[in-house]
Amino acid sequence: MTSFDTSPQLNVWRALLALAVVFVMLATTGWTALRNQRGPTALEASVAAWGHGRIDGRALPDRDTSPTRLARFFASLSDWQRTSLAHRYPLAVGNMNGAPVELRYLANRTALEKARSVESARMHDKRLSLSGQREAGQRMNHYDSLLARGRHILAFDPSGAGRVAEVFGNLDRAERVSVVVPGVDTELVTFERTARKYSAPVGMAESLYDAERSASPGTRTAVIAWADYTSPSGLGMEAATASRAEQGAARLNGLLRALPGGAPVSLFCHSYGSVVCGLAADTLPGRVTDIAVAGSPGMRAAKAAHLHTDARVWAMRDADDWIQDVPYLEVGGLGHGADPVSAAFGARVLSARGAQGHSGYFVPGTESLRNFAEIGVGAYRTVACAGEGDTCRAGLSAATAAGRA
Repeated sequence: MTSFDTSPQLNVWRALLALAVVFVMLATTGWTALRNQRGPTALEASVAAWGHGRIDGRALPDRDTSPTRLARFFASLSDWQRTSLAHRYPLAVGNMNGAPVELRYLANRTALEKARSVESARMHDKRLSLSGQREAGQRMNHYDSLLARGRHILAFDPSGAGRVAEVFGNLDRAERVSVVVPGVDTELVTFERTARKYSAPVGMAESLYDAERSASPGTRTAVIAWADYTSPSGLGMEAATASRAEQGAARLNGLLRALPGGAPVSLFCHSYGSVVCGLAADTLPGRVTDIAVAGSPGMRAAKAAHLHTDARVWAMRDADDWIQDVPYLEVGGLGHGADPVSAAFGARVLSARGAQGHSGYFVPGTESLRNFAEIGVGAYRTVACAGEGDTCRAGLSAATAAGRA
C-alpha cells in the first residue's frame, strides 16, 4: 500500500463511509459500472489449450484438480515430457498449483520471453498513441528485469495490470517458508522499485530473506514475494471493501496448499494485504503457524479469535503510520473492522520501532523487520513487543518458541 499525505487519504475514507447508503442504493438499482466484454487473456488461452492437450497419447489432467494429483501426474513424466509441457503451455504450467517448482520457473521464463516480444512489437506499433508505446516500453523493461539470471518466478500473468510471484531461496529444501502479501497498487510495474525499494513486494521479500538468514544462519529459509492477486487500485471504493481481498484469499490458499514439503509457513501481510490474510485465515492449511500484519486497516474481524485459525496472530504499527487514523469499523461492507493492534483485538502486538510511516516496515535496520525475521525462523522468544514488558510472548511454551508447535 503506497504511503501518501495523511489528510487527503483520511478524507477519502471518511467520505466513503459517509456515502455507504448511497453506494448500496446505486448497486441495487443497477447504476454500477459494468466491465466491457473482452476476448480470452493469454493465460485463459493457455489454460484452454492445456484442457485439450495430450502428451504421448495421454490426456492432460484437469488443471483445477488437487495439487496432490497434479504433482503425481508430473512425477509420472520424463524430464523431456515435463519440459515439453512447460514450453507448449507456459502460462498454464507456470501458474499451476501442483506443478514442480523448478518447472514453473522454466514455464514462466518462457511466458515472460513471449510477453516481452509482444511489448517489443507494441513499442513500434504506429496504431498506438505515444502514451501506449511508452507503456509498452515500460512493461518490456520490467519483463527484462524479471528475466534476469537467477530470478525464480513462481507465477506470472501479463493480462491487465499483471500479477507476479517470486521466490528467494530454495523453496523445495526450505525448513521455514515466509510469504509476503502486499497491499493496494500492487501490479507488474510496482512489483519492484529502485526508489523506495522496500515499499515494493520484491524489496520487502528480499529484505526479509536477508534478515532471516542473519537471524538464523543455519536455517534453510525461502521467502515468496506474492503479488499474485488483483489488488485495489488506489484508495477508492475497492480498497474500502473486501471484494478484491476475497479473491486474493482464495488465491493465497491455493498457493499455500500447493507448496512443496511440509515446512512451517509464516504470512507477513502489509496494509490491504492484511485484509486478504484475515479472510484467508479460517481456511489456511495447518502448516501456517503465524500471521503477522503491519499497517493494517483491519482484518475483517472484531477479534483475533474470530479469525478461526490456529496460527499465532501478530500485529504492529509504526507511530507515524497514517493508517491509524482511518475508521476501524465495518458499515454496510465498507471498512475492515477492528484495529489489530488494539488490546481488545487480542493479537500479539510487536514493536515497529524505526519503521517510519506506512511503507517502512521491511527497511533493513528496523525493529519491525527484525521481528518479522525472528517470527519467520521460529525465534519467538526474542521478538520485541510493543510497549513495556513481554506481553506479546505470553503463553509461548518452549516447544512453541522453538517453532515446533
